[in-house]
Amino acid sequence: MRISQLALTIAATWFYSGKFPKAPGTMGSLAALPLGWILALYGTPWLFGAAAILFLIGLYVSHHYSKMIGQHDAGEIVIDEVVGQWLCLLPLPLIGEISDLGWLLAGFVLFRIFDILKPWPIGWVDRRVSGGMGIMLDDVLAGLFGMGVLIVARLLIGGF
Repeated sequence: MRISQLALTIAATWFYSGKFPKAPGTMGSLAALPLGWILALYGTPWLFGAAAILFLIGLYVSHHYSKMIGQHDAGEIVIDEVVGQWLCLLPLPLIGEISDLGWLLAGFVLFRIFDILKPWPIGWVDRRVSGGMGIMLDDVLAGLFGMGVLIVARLLIGGF
């Protein structure tokens, strides 16, 4: 199945949020938060399911968009940031109140830290795995690392 260039661009750049000239990954992560928060309000299974489905879509989209523009893992490809950001939100106690903003900020910052610094094995995956899987997988790992830190924080605060 072939997908149009416009559809590839919209998906890969997460509705053009990755096209911002400065910090496209950060903008993609920010653009992921509103829908991630809404999905989380319906329950963790909704957010996890959406992340899993978007991961599968991202494998295809990021691979073909990279080929279309002739650059592997270009900064404007942020569908991977969306998946990683949503995974990082999974353990958060989001209840649709103003208190959610602190947790969303913590999840955002932690995901960005792990996505930017790329500690092992994130950096290894980023350098060694190619194609759509390579583009998607390092951000999934960054999301899981951030999720782990948030789980520990919630345990220390007494939130579980």
